[in-house]
Amino acid sequence: MSQTEQILSQLPGNVLEQLRGVDQRYWVLRNETAPPPQVIKESNEPLGTVDWDVVICGGTLGILIAAALQKRGWRVALLERGILRGRDQEWNISRKELEVFLELELLSDAELEKAIATEYNPARISFFEGQDFWVRDVLNIGVDPVFLLDTLKTKFLDAGGQLFEKTAFNGAAVHPDGVLVEAASGLKTRLLIDAMGSFSPIVQQARLGEKPEGVCLVVGSCAQGFPKNETGDLLVSFTPIQNQCQYFWEAFPARDGRTTYLFTYLDAHPERPSLEFFFEEYLRLLPEYQGVELSQIEWKRVLFGFFPSYRNSPIRMPWNRILPVGDSSGGQSPVSFGGFGSMVRHLKRLTIGIDEALNSEAFSRNALAQLQPYQPNIAVTWLFQQAMSVGINQQLSPNQINQLLTGVFQAMEQLGDDVLHPFLQDVVQFSGLSKTLLLTSLTKPRLVLPVIPQVGLTTLLDWIVHYINLGIYSGLSPLGQLMSGSLKTLPPIPQYYCRRWLEAWHYGSGGDY
Repeated sequence: MSQTEQILSQLPGNVLEQLRGVDQRYWVLRNETAPPPQVIKESNEPLGTVDWDVVICGGTLGILIAAALQKRGWRVALLERGILRGRDQEWNISRKELEVFLELELLSDAELEKAIATEYNPARISFFEGQDFWVRDVLNIGVDPVFLLDTLKTKFLDAGGQLFEKTAFNGAAVHPDGVLVEAASGLKTRLLIDAMGSFSPIVQQARLGEKPEGVCLVVGSCAQGFPKNETGDLLVSFTPIQNQCQYFWEAFPARDGRTTYLFTYLDAHPERPSLEFFFEEYLRLLPEYQGVELSQIEWKRVLFGFFPSYRNSPIRMPWNRILPVGDSSGGQSPVSFGGFGSMVRHLKRLTIGIDEALNSEAFSRNALAQLQPYQPNIAVTWLFQQAMSVGINQQLSPNQINQLLTGVFQAMEQLGDDVLHPFLQDVVQFSGLSKTLLLTSLTKPRLVLPVIPQVGLTTLLDWIVHYINLGIYSGLSPLGQLMSGSLKTLPPIPQYYCRRWLEAWHYGSGGDY
């Protein structure tokens, strides 16, 4: 019996079976054996009177949008296939990012403080045979999802929203004047929002079964029994490349123990290791990482998953009146896990944009695509993801990735927190990126040159286009801020489009940081 089987079989809730169930989905993804679902159809017949302005599918993060839109007076229905309840595992984020809940009046100051379960400082970045780097106030806040979602759920319902729990999304028909959602007794809405995540059947249909170019494998746990440590790890590697993977670790103090993650970046090649194998690697290396024997650990819960990423992102829906948000849109960076942090970053922008779309009847697929625009500061991170992964048949120096990352972080530390902090929070800015590239190339050219054959010329040329666009957006963003006040004189539809363009420049340049 493997260590994974031994430990997971002792936990309540059939955790080992759940791991193998997720592993089966991962195998199907790698081997492309499942046809894409067909859940969306179109009809030329008018739908008639609608009951809702917005129906949101996917409650865990959809409740953030639902509560914000309901507060603005729209008729919102939220579908959740299970019970809408936050997970026990804390969501890590930076404090400044949480201010959006105050700005949108979704939480009071007291409620926001109560939602914060843990707070720690500092956090470490470290790579094998390199130095340690320490930062403060980055992903150092652990939010209690149970309290947060329960509070938002109560406010959503008190404001008149309707929650359909234990109600799965089965499909929808898009009509010229609305969408008929196949759930409950059938819901007629002006706009359907997809917040069901990376594996949304709507997105799978829109992508026509397209295979992701990148995957992030993640396993981990929250447990007790570790040596006392009030610091965190943001990005740590203490091993060279193995199994054609570079292993990275994260660790955070948690309310009921210590959370540790092992993750790696790879492609979706059929020969890639399974999640169960990866969890076995986690258990093999965890004692060395945290200085503790497995027999001393008291397991509270474990987690595992895989997160696909697509170059063709954000996804453009082929239908009117359907808007993907969060991980459904594919708008998250390929080097981040998306989820809560990505949704929070764009919550204010999406709330305002959807509100304007509802007011101006901007429901065409082109109009809604403006709410999930191309962002060069996200697109440039594809090169980073490729530089931290190893092809299935690629031969790299065992410590090439660790040495490159050490050199890059030495440059960013030298340039200061204004460069380092945005990058660690997945916000790439043209100035900081340019300075880092220049300094690293001048001081450590022998680390930079091997990246070119590793990522390939096509990827590099593609990156250069996004890098140039990042510079252009960075120049346009201040101009857009100056223009924003003059848009009020425009008619509703032109005003809607212009505001979306200004937002695209602002967010696409990292100007929202």
